[in-house]
Amino acid sequence: MTSEITLFVNPTAGRGRGAHAAQPAASALRDAGFSVRTVLGEDADDALRRAREAVAAGTGALIAVGGDGMMSLALQAVAGTLTPLGVVAVGTGNDFARALGMPIRAPAAAGRLAAEALKGGAVREIDLGRVGERWFGSVLASGFDSRVNDRGNRMRWVGGRFKYDLAILAELAAFKPITYRMSLDGGPVREIEATLIAVGNGSTYGGGMRICADAVMDDGLFDVTVVGDCSRTTLLKVFPKVYKGTHLGHPVVTVHRVSSIALEAVGVTAYADGEPLGSLPLTATCVPGAARVLGAGSPTGT
Repeated sequence: MTSEITLFVNPTAGRGRGAHAAQPAASALRDAGFSVRTVLGEDADDALRRAREAVAAGTGALIAVGGDGMMSLALQAVAGTLTPLGVVAVGTGNDFARALGMPIRAPAAAGRLAAEALKGGAVREIDLGRVGERWFGSVLASGFDSRVNDRGNRMRWVGGRFKYDLAILAELAAFKPITYRMSLDGGPVREIEATLIAVGNGSTYGGGMRICADAVMDDGLFDVTVVGDCSRTTLLKVFPKVYKGTHLGHPVVTVHRVSSIALEAVGVTAYADGEPLGSLPLTATCVPGAARVLGAGSPTGT
């Protein structure tokens, strides 16, 4: 393995934490004997192009520094290759790192973990979801949750989990069930009324909301959480349980474990890893062993 590795940095992640986190992460890697090259990019497209160039050139690893958006970009570069991904999670949500039991907002520790994993060969193969040419590592959201995401993204004046709590309350005022057409593993199309359908490769979204609480990232299957048609009152009772994963036991919630899912609904935007994916319809497929992650362990519940 080459001793030259690539630090893939989002300087704006976590309200500027990305820029500050790059230095201790890089120092930890250099102290371990690695040569570190930093990739920034003028924008997301340029950053992804540079990351893909580094992977194609044979970098020893791509170490992503930032939040879930940066991890999503990094996955587009390493998916389907042998290049391992290091995770330095310093964003707002950090759901990808959380699902893998990685350090959160501890860049020096994350850098050391990546260095130790590179030297010791501690690489975990994980599944990824794929929609067309787009890969995702955590959860694909559609329905009430994606509409909350839409609203939260418009709230520039507040950040963190509090932003999504406010967006949830605001979206409840306009809440209506959604008519979905859903097919699991290529089976018959079912029409259902539902509040949301979340497709989990990982277990959490929105900064620790355990929507697909039992999802495992290397079992070759999605956990699909369907919150059925319910009243605002029921939704208000169910949704707070998402933070502990206890919503899965409610009668209005069902879970399916599948390798692929096709979804269709009018006026619904899907999000994957917190990033806009596009309007339904779509088909998502779980691709086993699509990425290799340095030092990944078991979920911490952090």
